Amino acid sequence: MNRIKEVLEHKGIKQTWLAEKLGKSYNMVNAYAQNRQQPRLETLMEIANILDVDVKELIISNKDQL
Repeated sequence: MNRIKEVLEHKGIKQTWLAEKLGKSYNMVNAYAQNRQQPRLETLMEIANILDVDVKELIISNKDQL
């Protein structure tokens, strides 16, 4: 599973909320969550800040820690 999607589900956050906070469309955030498109590094760092996680958590699978 995609790490962005996992973190969103773990925190109970909707993709529409993240899209609004990022200033991106729902379709773009959904593409990130479904691995159809990869966010730029700057966007990935912004997602990590919004979700209050270390950017490494969005890149490296750490299922045991969730």
